[in-house]
Amino acid sequence: MQIASHPLATPVLLAPMAGITDLCFRRVVAGFGAGLVVSEMVASEEVMRDHPEMKARAEMGDHGLASIQLIGREPHWMAEAARMVEANGAQIIDINMGCPAKRVTTGACGSALLKDLDQAMSLIEAVVGAVKVPVTLKTRLGWDDDSLNAHILAKRAEGAGIQMITIHGRTRCQFYKGRADWAKIRAVKEAVSIPVIANGDITGASEARMALEHSGADGVMVGRGAQGAPWKLAEIAAALYGQKPPRIPQGADLADLVIAHYEAMLAFYGLQLGLRCARKHLGWYLEAAGLPHHRDEVLTLTDPAEVITRLSEIFTEEARAA
Repeated sequence: MQIASHPLATPVLLAPMAGITDLCFRRVVAGFGAGLVVSEMVASEEVMRDHPEMKARAEMGDHGLASIQLIGREPHWMAEAARMVEANGAQIIDINMGCPAKRVTTGACGSALLKDLDQAMSLIEAVVGAVKVPVTLKTRLGWDDDSLNAHILAKRAEGAGIQMITIHGRTRCQFYKGRADWAKIRAVKEAVSIPVIANGDITGASEARMALEHSGADGVMVGRGAQGAPWKLAEIAAALYGQKPPRIPQGADLADLVIAHYEAMLAFYGLQLGLRCARKHLGWYLEAAGLPHHRDEVLTLTDPAEVITRLSEIFTEEARAA
């Protein structure tokens, strides 16, 4: 599978997640192996107005094939932001038309565009026309169960030059409730010739296999399944595509990985903001390792040196006990 001229090492992709898939986390996931890693959504107008948070979200770094995801409602700002991230090294640009958050949809962004396909197309055409790198699209099945129109948008988007489309198997009105309906993604796959990626509730190899079977999709996108387990994408790729299984760190090796991620976040965000942003990742690492009873202790520490010491002790002591 490939996106335009970019071949993917594996059709297992990291989903864009607000507040999670920053540069630091993308580097960790890419280090284990991923077909593509996607940034958290970058608000197009805000990044062009030098909003600090959006500029941080748009940081590319150097971690293999990577995509910057843009969101917005004005073709002008979407095009300008696309040009900027392309100039900064983005190899692929993704357009967010799937975010269900009320603060996003009330601004006629994200999945609200499923209610106005002409407006959606104006954004797509603006971005595709502004850059030379491939442009992809991420959306949902529709606004609600009475308007499952993702296949219509996908067909029009393909005609405008979109190179890949990812479908979260829920409507906007479902938010994240219930189960993703992978079978309904098949209508999108049948409507286009570009690659289609299935997303939603894919947390391991068994879910990935079922999602592919039900949807007919060309690959899968993993979100929360990678939280606390950045090797999860490589695990899925090994199980489904016969790739070399990742070496999952344990004990002191896991401590080293978590501490390196923690220190990278402090360096990237600065001390105060970095401490806050890192807590959720530390909590996920502890939960994934079966150590949730240490969450409160670690997450309430404010001295980075103390955090690092306790992480090293917790993971190595647990490994010895096992």
